[in-house]
Amino acid sequence: METILNWQGFQAEAKGTGISKPLSENVSLLGSLLGHAVKEKAGTELLDDAEKLRLLCRDAEKNTDFNQYKTAIEKIQRLSTDEHKWLLKVYTLFFHLVNEAEKQEIIRVNHERAINATAETPRVESIADAIYQLKEKGHSLDEVLSLLGQLDIQPTLTAHPTEARRQAVLKKQAIITNLLGSLQKGQLTPEEHDHIIHQLYENINLLLFTDNVRSEKITVPDEVQNGLYFLTTSIWDTLPKLYHDVSYALRTYYQYQPKTLPSFIRYRSWIGGDQDGNPFVTPNVIQETLKKHTTNAIQRYLTTLKSLWHQLSISSRQIATPQKLIDSIDKDAKVIDLADDRLPSFKYEHYRLKISYVMARLKAKLRCLKEGTNEACDLSTMGYTTHFFLQDLYLLRDCLKESGFSTLAQNSPLADVITQAETFGFHLASLDVRQHSQVHEVTVSEIFAKANICEDYSALEEKEKVKYILKELENPRPLLPHNVELSDKATSTLATFNAIAEITHHEPEAIGNYVISMTHQLSDVLEVLLLAKETGLWCYQEGKVESNLDISPLFETVEDLGHADHVMESLFSAPLYQAHLAARNNLQEVMLGYSDSNKDGGYWMANWSLHKAQINLGQIFKKYNVQLRFFHGRGGSVGRGGGGQVHKAILSQPKEAHSGKIRFTEQGEVISFRYGIKALTHRHLEQVVHATLLGMTGYQCGDSCLDYSHDEKGFKLMEQMSTTSMQTYRDLIDHNEFWDWFINITPIEHISRLPIASRPVSRKSATEVDFDGLRAIPWVFSWTQTRYNIPGWYGLGKGLQAILKNNDNLAYLQELYRCWPFFQSALDNAQREMARAHLEIAAYYAEFQPSKFHDQIKRDYQEADEAVKLITEQAELLDNQNVLQKSIQLRNPYTDVLSLLQLSLLQQLEKEPTEELKELILISINGVAAAMQNTG
Repeated sequence: METILNWQGFQAEAKGTGISKPLSENVSLLGSLLGHAVKEKAGTELLDDAEKLRLLCRDAEKNTDFNQYKTAIEKIQRLSTDEHKWLLKVYTLFFHLVNEAEKQEIIRVNHERAINATAETPRVESIADAIYQLKEKGHSLDEVLSLLGQLDIQPTLTAHPTEARRQAVLKKQAIITNLLGSLQKGQLTPEEHDHIIHQLYENINLLLFTDNVRSEKITVPDEVQNGLYFLTTSIWDTLPKLYHDVSYALRTYYQYQPKTLPSFIRYRSWIGGDQDGNPFVTPNVIQETLKKHTTNAIQRYLTTLKSLWHQLSISSRQIATPQKLIDSIDKDAKVIDLADDRLPSFKYEHYRLKISYVMARLKAKLRCLKEGTNEACDLSTMGYTTHFFLQDLYLLRDCLKESGFSTLAQNSPLADVITQAETFGFHLASLDVRQHSQVHEVTVSEIFAKANICEDYSALEEKEKVKYILKELENPRPLLPHNVELSDKATSTLATFNAIAEITHHEPEAIGNYVISMTHQLSDVLEVLLLAKETGLWCYQEGKVESNLDISPLFETVEDLGHADHVMESLFSAPLYQAHLAARNNLQEVMLGYSDSNKDGGYWMANWSLHKAQINLGQIFKKYNVQLRFFHGRGGSVGRGGGGQVHKAILSQPKEAHSGKIRFTEQGEVISFRYGIKALTHRHLEQVVHATLLGMTGYQCGDSCLDYSHDEKGFKLMEQMSTTSMQTYRDLIDHNEFWDWFINITPIEHISRLPIASRPVSRKSATEVDFDGLRAIPWVFSWTQTRYNIPGWYGLGKGLQAILKNNDNLAYLQELYRCWPFFQSALDNAQREMARAHLEIAAYYAEFQPSKFHDQIKRDYQEADEAVKLITEQAELLDNQNVLQKSIQLRNPYTDVLSLLQLSLLQQLEKEPTEELKELILISINGVAAAMQNTG
């Protein structure tokens, strides 16, 4: 197909920049196909306009002639509404295609490295690389096996509204990535090559006429289904490969073939369980969500077992069947009627018979879930838990080994389904339940009032609250009389705890942890125990606790992070809570909030507060001999604790955090990026395992790195820097004119209308909500759209310059950057967000309400730019990350066109607020999100 649009400009401009030839060729190909499709549907004139706008924006930045932007704006303003729409579609789709090409490039590079890897030079950041490094450092096999046994990695899917794309778009994009991969495999016939090109063209055409924005608001069941898609495809299929990787590495470096490996990765989910601020996650929704989890898990097991049935055609007429397998089949036959006319034809094939009985039980369990009646749940189903399912699988494995099929037992679909059953059980992913601490306080206050314990619990001082709760926790009697009437909120809260009690009675692992948002003090945790006691989840008798609930306090604000260790120490000091820990394997999870701490204190203060909190909490846990698992509530962008490589994020944590036990959230667009394609899923998870293993052994820094957290000078400088940075940030956002400016210059009102999640974007409408009421996601999303990217860097300029006033500090900061993973990671993330920001474009958004704030932001940017370059010893930002630097420069002109189109639409909307313009603005928001590769 001919090249209609000069998207090949990308390829030409990419030469000599570090952008690989395969990537630039793929982008050029996709752009050419897109251009051909647009010419067919919209005509050459539109393509000419698209190219002229790109060139104007390219030249504006290349020649620092920002008048070119004005020329582009004037050209855009002369376009019709339909032309606006077409240009938005073209540029948005171009970025979707570029992003897929970049995914394929990651897959290609990793595959190339795998081909070139040897035992002496394993692929970087692979599991083999981690075990190779442990071997080189002198760790024995027993030590390595012990480390593997301590691993407890739990990625957690959330439904926070950060994925602007529809599933219809995501799936077609995944097809395009796979097609690009097929093109790169080589040895294609001309017909095969032509067929792939036409498939690419067809999918591009389909994307061009597929709605990018949903017509209806997404519901909680929709979100659950989206999460299940990833859990039951790429995640499900990839997990066994990680265990194969470990086995391969142990064979390679220790000549050891493990018979079994501990299950070190399990998944959690908040989707359908996160009640904080989401009125649509009801107790009934929690129960229905877990039914869907079980249904999907069983369906996947049935698919694998069917394949295994076909494989295991071993006949007792050829080789003797172990007696224990025959005995097990005889037991099954007494309670299950297979009712299969084919039974006589495989009566000698005992492995097939056993698998048939297992499948019959699973099918009965599915009927039970679907019909929900006692009649449907017969004796063969009621007690068939994950434990008994695994016992049947282990029996098959052991019998295969006994019959001389050890290799088959270790490397067949049976080995994989055992790994999956150990990982996913029947619950698929343990569902966390989360609620705001204020909801618990209101409910407890109402219960105390009804029970004549205390007239107004909420008005009490903290010491008095704790006194009342501890007294009632030690009292075995229930507080509420039968059929007492409570408010809707209290009734719903207790109903949630009752639902958890019922679920954990049948499937203990189905519910994960109960997460308490905005934990401020001891009573916030004890209130949850009281509600658990009232619903039979928790009881205390004769100094012992019986509990089916793990509790995770979530510390989110800068202030709360600062005293999280004091809250936990007061908790551990209470004998009653010590008894609770004894009932829960002496393990306590603490969640750290990255998003709200950033929104509260700005970028650097949030990062430093989180780092200190981990150090302080680690010391408290060590003092009380309690196992610690940190749960990192990271968002997708730098402004919400994400944005960088998760591998580096893990290794940049202080030594107190490296216990081998770790949880972290996977949100929105991060889920679709990491889990949309199996090869990327595998790469992501092996990097997590690699970093966690090395972090446990203290090798996270390498030979040239140190942890300056406990260095007096380093600590003082970080304190000074974060304090100045936060003050600069708060001076901006606390200004009495700032909020009005923010509302008017960002598309926050339109973001609030995007139907991308069930949870409300804010607690009020965008025109009424104040700063405290706005959630962190739309806060970051808005700054990304305007190209300021403030949450990822603002305050850094003043913070660094305050330190650099003392000339002696420069050399020390340069040392910190070279040698301290925390400082290096935080500064690199900030410089990346600064490089992605575009203040010349942002200035046009600021014109919607002229004020001093733009210049104030620009000054801090300039100070940060100067300081970062001095400390990192670079001439320009990201000189030390050349490929990323050039990628941003190549993408910017295309992104600028989308921003200018959005600005034009916002200006038109001010004059004539039509529904068509509002819809186009939503499309433009989606387009800029695709260009910037994140929302919130």
